[in-house]
Amino acid sequence: MSSTEVSGILENSKELDRIRKEQEEVLVEINKMHKKLQATPEVVEKPGDNSLSRLKVLYTHAKDLSESEVTISGMLLTQLDALLPSGPPGQLRRRMGNDPKRKRMKTDSDISRISNNVRSQLEACANLKGEQVAARVRLDEADKDEWFVVKVLHFDKETREFEVLDEEPGDDDEGGGQRKYKLPMSRIIPFPKRNDLSNVQDFPTGSQVLAVYPGTTALYKATVVNGHRKRKTDDYLLEFDDDEENGSLPKRTVHFQKVKWISPHLC
Repeated sequence: MSSTEVSGILENSKELDRIRKEQEEVLVEINKMHKKLQATPEVVEKPGDNSLSRLKVLYTHAKDLSESEVTISGMLLTQLDALLPSGPPGQLRRRMGNDPKRKRMKTDSDISRISNNVRSQLEACANLKGEQVAARVRLDEADKDEWFVVKVLHFDKETREFEVLDEEPGDDDEGGGQRKYKLPMSRIIPFPKRNDLSNVQDFPTGSQVLAVYPGTTALYKATVVNGHRKRKTDDYLLEFDDDEENGSLPKRTVHFQKVKWISPHLC
């Protein structure tokens, strides 16, 4: 068993744990919305109320997390299957075979479904070649991770790693050139493709998002302040955290493709 294989298993285990914690947080938010609607159902009829839009965003995110959980679980099964012997020892095999009460942990259809989900996820990652994505990177001597826009050069289906290029030239003391990174899937967030709006989310007023700061390639936490956008392709009006000018937060316009859902584990 190589250190790379162990590292891959640990990385996916960590990602699975992150997903499950995020699922719990989203569920708490959904339950809060349910209680609000049960206590004051008339609120949805008030002009400017975004309760239903907010609930839709939460359910969409919960669905995405559930699909990610299936995908990562499938990857872990594949990694473990590759390291385990082809079958249990003879004595254990006979004991298991003679036990009529033994229950199967997974049906063939379950395993097939997970395998198909893993393949689909890996293909989707491979298809990101040449696309711009958001990447979470720990820069040299930095005390925390940073998010910025990079270009995907290659995705390795075996190691589940992206090779990406930071197209923004570095500082003079860093050589001034473009930098490449190898990152696991958990540190990459794709942007919606211009010709496919099926996965574009609609964030209501008050939503916490991760967005590209205007005029830069860096992403920061922000709050949506414009509501009732007529189309999914309309720009967002955002207030970025720690962006204070003259005692207030200026409202910045950001293209809809450069705005993503945020959770406490992303930053």
